[in-house]
Amino acid sequence: MQRKMRRTLALQGKSVLRYSVIQIGKERNKMKKRTFRYALQTAVPVITGYIVLGIGFGILLQDKGYAPWWAALMGICVFAGSLQYVGIDLMASGAGLISTAILSAMISARQLFYSLSMVDRYRDLGKLKPYTVFGLTDETYSLLCDPVIPEDVDEKRFYFLVSLINHCAWVLGCTAGALAGTLLRFNTAGVDFAMTALFVVIFTEQWEKTRRHGPAILGVAVSAVCRVIFGADGFLIPAMLGITAGLFAMRRSLEREEGGTAE
Repeated sequence: MQRKMRRTLALQGKSVLRYSVIQIGKERNKMKKRTFRYALQTAVPVITGYIVLGIGFGILLQDKGYAPWWAALMGICVFAGSLQYVGIDLMASGAGLISTAILSAMISARQLFYSLSMVDRYRDLGKLKPYTVFGLTDETYSLLCDPVIPEDVDEKRFYFLVSLINHCAWVLGCTAGALAGTLLRFNTAGVDFAMTALFVVIFTEQWEKTRRHGPAILGVAVSAVCRVIFGADGFLIPAMLGITAGLFAMRRSLEREEGGTAE
């Protein structure tokens, strides 16, 4: 009798454990789906911009005589809008590796500044970290620097998915533009302005989402002053240094405002 009861209890225990594991698995799957939907919803402004920008890049690259697979490959491996646009002329002019590397470092130097603020957010990403770091572009950063993440969404996976979705949109746009360029012939003048237009849209959206406009005003003012002093070709790095210094100076006031908002 006792053995029979032990067996019955053991079977019941296994059934409860199996049921618990199944329920946990279902909850995890639900969270993954919610996280993906929310990441997709968050990334929509950048997705649309990246597709348009990527099409412009693909058209310009094909116009220089490169096959569509070059656009797809650069979209996958480089994933840097401004650098890829500049890279078109570098490739077409036969620029050397050293000059290309120096110019690439100068163009991408701004990422050294804003990526520092993502160190804590990306700290515990585990296997997702290498790609998520690689996928941190200007536009992705604008979405992830101050996100509102619901409690039922996996925060770490959210960061990864936003980067992945944006990357896919960029590669899609680059490839589609290159393919379209092989079929259609038209004047490509002004196509590269799409990059500027995307930044304006993102800036406007961020302005409307927050009441703290001090950092935005600082960025515009410092950039304008550096543009006048250093010119169009040399203002970017001084502007980033000035903005970084200004944000450090404003740090306490920004933290007080954030604390007051949280209360």
